[in-house]
Amino acid sequence: MVFFRIPFLFASFLCFFSLLVSGSSRNFPILDFEEGYNPLFGDDNLVLLKDGKSVHLHLDERTGSGFVSQDLYLHGLFSASIKLPSDYTAGVVVAFYMSNGDMFAKNHDEIDFEFLGNIRGKDWRIQTNIYGNGSTSIGREERYGLWFDPSEDFHEYSILWTESLIIFYVDNVPIREVKRTATMGGDFPSKPMTLYATIWDGSTWATNGGKYKVNYKYAPYIAEFSDFILHGCTVDPTEQSSSCDHSQKSIPIPSGMTPSQRAKMESLRKKHLTYSYCYDRIRYKTPPSECVINPDEAERLRLFDPVTFGKGRRHRGKIHHHSHPRQAESASA
Repeated sequence: MVFFRIPFLFASFLCFFSLLVSGSSRNFPILDFEEGYNPLFGDDNLVLLKDGKSVHLHLDERTGSGFVSQDLYLHGLFSASIKLPSDYTAGVVVAFYMSNGDMFAKNHDEIDFEFLGNIRGKDWRIQTNIYGNGSTSIGREERYGLWFDPSEDFHEYSILWTESLIIFYVDNVPIREVKRTATMGGDFPSKPMTLYATIWDGSTWATNGGKYKVNYKYAPYIAEFSDFILHGCTVDPTEQSSSCDHSQKSIPIPSGMTPSQRAKMESLRKKHLTYSYCYDRIRYKTPPSECVINPDEAERLRLFDPVTFGKGRRHRGKIHHHSHPRQAESASA
């Protein structure tokens, strides 16, 4: 009996360790919408489906729409399955992100997934960004071409946020890791945040620097959300104390990625990364201090866009970093 029990216990430990490290959202409970979220803006443009587990966010000429988590969080794993609008989507922005802009107007933090629509025949693009303490003057954007059509089916988008790192996942595969460094200081998100999801009109910048606008002939644009996961340390907004200060969660918050996940991330970035602020020679003569330069990645991007990532005339377009007007502007539309 002992002979067989040891491998079993070792396998159980490996399974637990993999869960602790990997950040796979498959291991965490899925919430009904009303368990974790409240409507943010949009009135009838936010539609809760009868099953209580799915929400549709609409954008039309009148307004966009959005929802927000009921709780504040300091670290955790946050996830949703999202299906994006189809057809002509230029100027349309769907965002799934964390922010504390309502509490810290001048020095807020953010961790962003942004989905940028396009003209008919061109694919949606996905952009990630992070900043802390209102450091919007340093845009830390990365942009990727998607390897699937995000309007045909649901795909899972997840954010892992810990004290020392942030990881973005698509369908449980990491696409980006941001490690906290001493030189970043307060530029690394470190204050409690709430989770948001919005759809809004980004005509002024989202498609070719604002060249292509939202065409409301194709409205309403509908983004569908389901499979909500909010697995983090909740924070009392008055006492600023965290639930993780007092008790251990039954399923720990993951701490990073496995070697297998890292290999998948590196492979994916080789094929699909189209922009990284670390290599943008137009914006930064010297890369920001937290950047770890990968020569192979630098060369791939230089070949993809020699003006931005190498030498040449100034690029016509511009990567925008925001203090994200997506609630205020959309709500007042």
